[in-house]
Amino acid sequence: MIGILSFVGFTALVGIISYYATRKTDEKSSDGYFLGGRSLTAGVIAGSLLLTNLSTEQIVGLNGNAYSEGILVMAWETLAAIAMVVTAVFLLPRYLKGGLTTVPQFLASRFDVSTKTITSALFLTGYVVVLLPTILYSGSIAISGMFNVPEMLQVSELQALVICVWGIGIIGSIYAVFGGLKAVAVSDSINAIGLLIGGILIPVFGLMTIGDGSIFEGLNILTRENPEKFDSIGKVTDSVPFATIFTGMMLVQLFYWGTNQQIIQRALGAKNLQEGQKGLLLGSFIKILGPLIVVLPGIIAWHLFEGGLENADEAYPRLVNEVLPPYLIGFFAAVLFGAILSSFNSVLNSSVTLFGIDIYKQHINKEANERTTVKYGKIFGIILAVAAMLIAPLIANAGSLFEYLQEVNGIYSIPILTIIVVGYLTKRVPAIAAKIGVVSGSALYILSQFIMKPYFVENALKEASANGITDQAALSLVEAEAYPHFLHVMAILFVANVLIMLIIGAIRPRKEAYVQEYTQQVDITPWKYTKIAGLAICAIVIAVYIYFS
Repeated sequence: MIGILSFVGFTALVGIISYYATRKTDEKSSDGYFLGGRSLTAGVIAGSLLLTNLSTEQIVGLNGNAYSEGILVMAWETLAAIAMVVTAVFLLPRYLKGGLTTVPQFLASRFDVSTKTITSALFLTGYVVVLLPTILYSGSIAISGMFNVPEMLQVSELQALVICVWGIGIIGSIYAVFGGLKAVAVSDSINAIGLLIGGILIPVFGLMTIGDGSIFEGLNILTRENPEKFDSIGKVTDSVPFATIFTGMMLVQLFYWGTNQQIIQRALGAKNLQEGQKGLLLGSFIKILGPLIVVLPGIIAWHLFEGGLENADEAYPRLVNEVLPPYLIGFFAAVLFGAILSSFNSVLNSSVTLFGIDIYKQHINKEANERTTVKYGKIFGIILAVAAMLIAPLIANAGSLFEYLQEVNGIYSIPILTIIVVGYLTKRVPAIAAKIGVVSGSALYILSQFIMKPYFVENALKEASANGITDQAALSLVEAEAYPHFLHVMAILFVANVLIMLIIGAIRPRKEAYVQEYTQQVDITPWKYTKIAGLAICAIVIAVYIYFS
């Protein structure tokens, strides 16, 4: 009962603070609703970025990977810091100079409207089909398990799942659809503090359990008895081979932190460039500490449970129940609930923005005023939320979602990153090149990962079986060597798409060179310490890898 009361109390507190922080924002205008009135400061931006990124599929999934493979999976966290530095230095100044509300808006001015529409449709498809239902499903599994909802409500596991899905979906929709970006960002910032506190408590209590009350002794025992778990290089059969850090991994990070509407919308709402850059850099520094929350607990679970769990993704929830005092479980559940809500309402808010600005205003009602655009964006958001809540219970095999999501997202992430990078770095590549780049990038990736890869892997395993190879480790190596890792494929296709666009640009260039105009929406004077801080953050990331190599 104490756990439930603390859960409800903390959740209600976040809602009340968010309401009072946003009640004076004019959310009938596009800037007010979609970008929080372009008033977000560094702390709010950093907190919202981190909470938008962290959710159950990452916390549970990455710790599950760490349980199996060790610290090498920290690449998903630490390399994000470098991508955020690149965004702060290179992309954000250009975004704010153009007064963008959505990333695809740039593509309309650089290429043409149809390129923007295709890109927005790709974003929305990825959000609707993959992200929103997955967030709801994985979050509901976690909440249902922590509170034992089936037993508490005397319902089946499926009924409990549906109840949690709709509960999370409705509350998240209230924030995202009716509150706008500022409500989302403020609630994210509060939950970020709770998540950092709660997330760090798990490894702290875990190390104290190992060290018989001493954190440092627990860490010494953990590293001494499990040295293989603290090797950042890893093997070719691991989910993140070391070589991928220099190929597709950085491209995925650049797309996610620099061009993904769900993420970059927080920085687009900055009151000026200085606040935006400071917010990104603050977030990148905190991101370096991310492995304490999403990697270290998995290694602790490996030690405590002696590698005996059949399903690696059970590691984190089992560890929470094992080491966290009962009086803190309600608080931690509330924090986790906040992380789930954050990811859900952030994706939903970005979907509303993309639809309202890039589709409704552009193609359905070109004469619509800002109030009408916001109104129909909200209607679309409600429909989207209901669709996601209906789809979520149909998703199976949630334990493998994190790695699966990274692979599936390549269908739209690399093509979009390609045309944005080429768009900013060149001045005469034409619109037809962007369209071909998007379509060919998506088509080639689907062909590679979902048609060719299964074919080659299946043939390699058949040949191995015919040769009498039955050892699981040997079969894993055969499978890994049968086809390039999906991150390598992303890098290959990125280079291929860039070359295709440049060749088209050389054969059929734009008549006039593209020149970006300054819309004067916000002050774009850069923060004077941006490059110094960025270099320091990159140096820390490199030092971490050297230390654990």
